[in-house]
Amino acid sequence: MPPAAPSPILRRRRLGVELRRLREAAGLTGDQVIERIGWASASKLSRLENGRSRPDPQDVGDLLDLYGADKAVHDELLGITSEAGDMRGWLKNFPVMTQQQRSWAELEAGCAEISEYNPVLVPGLLQTPGYAQVRILSARQVGEGAGEPEPDDEPETEVQARMARQSLLTREPHAPRYTAVLEEAALGRRAGPPEVLHEQLLQLCELALLPNVTLHVLLRDTQIGNWYLPPTAFSVYRFADPLDPETLAIEGGFTDVMSTEAIALNRYKVVFEWLCTSALNAEDTLSWLIESTGRLTEAAPPSTVAFGPATAPTQRRRASGRLTDR
Repeated sequence: MPPAAPSPILRRRRLGVELRRLREAAGLTGDQVIERIGWASASKLSRLENGRSRPDPQDVGDLLDLYGADKAVHDELLGITSEAGDMRGWLKNFPVMTQQQRSWAELEAGCAEISEYNPVLVPGLLQTPGYAQVRILSARQVGEGAGEPEPDDEPETEVQARMARQSLLTREPHAPRYTAVLEEAALGRRAGPPEVLHEQLLQLCELALLPNVTLHVLLRDTQIGNWYLPPTAFSVYRFADPLDPETLAIEGGFTDVMSTEAIALNRYKVVFEWLCTSALNAEDTLSWLIESTGRLTEAAPPSTVAFGPATAPTQRRRASGRLTDR
């Protein structure tokens, strides 16, 4: 994998924040900017400042000249503009990608640290192909029952795109620090056939040995804080570039929300700290995963999922040595 690089979407957000800051420092309103530059569309500036459009270097240069930006700022923001427009180049990092998985890959790109919690699922970055296939197919049944059109991407393509994202955890030399709290229920019998769960548990055992990955299992009867119950899945992303804002992703069943608002971020950071404190520590989590894998070994027949046995990428192991002969 190439060195960690932020996605074009993240670059657009960063550019928008900087352009808005420069406009306000220059004492100009949006209408005044549109009038002085002579743009026909009044929404053009708004889309740029909100990171919703692919920036044109000429347009950004015109804005920087109007705002009186010095040469260092001018050069930096034009560099960001180039990165913001290079979607095709960024996507070359992924052998397969779909629109749904792209939104998550864009958030994960350039991350220095990722913290995740999900009350009912194994997070996508940890899923095996078999587990991912079960999740995707079962979710699509809801749309079919509601008379909604199926997504354009085939389930196999969606699974492969999810697997492509996972190279993030083993890329050299810029793998992010990844911490996840897994609910015991996410690994229970309701989650899938025994062979799928067996493969998923085995992969979690392997991933837990990566030096940059920390997993915590939250047992179902464990009290969190003063009887706190987390209402939803969420992820917090901190980026390698300190000027890129931390981002919160709240994952719903069919709708996801992204935010960089500091108050919301701080609240979810507190919740994640509570979850980590209440859950098993990393060493006990690995023991729990090994024991759970062993209990399923006898019950799990050979895998019949379309993508074959789910194996983690080549692993860098901790000093504890080999976990099991797979």
